Amino acid sequence: MTGTPLRVGLVGYGLAGSVFHAPLIATTEGLTLDTVVTSNPRRQEQARAEFPDVRLASGPDELFARAGELDLVVLASPNKTHVPLATAALKAGLPVVVDKPIAGTAAEARDLAALADERGLLLSVFQNRRWDNDFLTLRRMIAEGELGDVWRFESRFERWRPQPKGGWRESGDPAEIGGLLYDLGSHVVDQALVLFGPATQVYAEAVVRRTGAEADDDTFIALTHANGVRSHLYVSATAAQLGPRFRVLGSRAGYVKYGLDPQEAALREGTRPGTEGWGAENDTLWGRVGSGESPLTGGGRPVPTLPGDYPAYYAAVAAALRDGAPNPVTAREAADALDVLEAARRSARDGVAVPL
Repeated sequence: MTGTPLRVGLVGYGLAGSVFHAPLIATTEGLTLDTVVTSNPRRQEQARAEFPDVRLASGPDELFARAGELDLVVLASPNKTHVPLATAALKAGLPVVVDKPIAGTAAEARDLAALADERGLLLSVFQNRRWDNDFLTLRRMIAEGELGDVWRFESRFERWRPQPKGGWRESGDPAEIGGLLYDLGSHVVDQALVLFGPATQVYAEAVVRRTGAEADDDTFIALTHANGVRSHLYVSATAAQLGPRFRVLGSRAGYVKYGLDPQEAALREGTRPGTEGWGAENDTLWGRVGSGESPLTGGGRPVPTLPGDYPAYYAAVAAALRDGAPNPVTAREAADALDVLEAARRSARDGVAVPL
């Protein structure tokens, strides 16, 4: 990619902003991290230490006031701010990347998509788990027919965090859009829809298990897809024994994969994309494909896991802005996932399956 790098303003420098977005933006050819918006003095110091040339702003209005100096705004702020800030950025004439979930409702997401279309601006959603190593591997296996016709897709994003950490992500206030259904649930639902297409029915169970917790911390979602595939999706902070990340059963074979993509851990440790071996996984963690026997007793054969590739998301955003390439994750795709999440919330509340 040639030409002057596109200038990016990043709103928010907590976990999402500092661990995921800033390093990925800064290491993507064609992008430069111009401004970080945070009112927290400690986070301002952190941003300046990690990116000495970055400009700082204490609030989004300060950023939007000089919209002409920027080419993209990335929103890594709390969930409840996504819709108002994305609206303000689009009205200021700026393309926008929004961390998931883009909104609390599908209707809000579609309204934002319509506004972006009206203004002729890119609106993209950071669904980075589409570039997880295991997801890329499974997607290739399905495309090549290695499993035959997929009958059941089991996906788990489980953690063992018996003590609540607090903060807005675990708040019981609906305005905060917290809880695992909208956090990790946004990822597992998005992956299921990408792999198997639209859902026609949703059933869910959402429980608050931990003492002192306010939002759901142990949630199950069952989807019936239009093509007949059944997806069983688990997100939990209370799993004392972690299940397989994927268990996929087909007419020819099954695929079982344990462990998480290594990119988040690498980013947390300060490793940056572009380093040797980025996204690669030790062969001891490769999944296994086979039939008739458990992989834990030696059944099947190991399948090399493709390298994870979070940098591909921002490379695609840069190409979309500069060359008119496709938007890697559209707001309307995110709205489809929110249709499922809203139905799951109703199902868990009322104890019924919800048609879509």
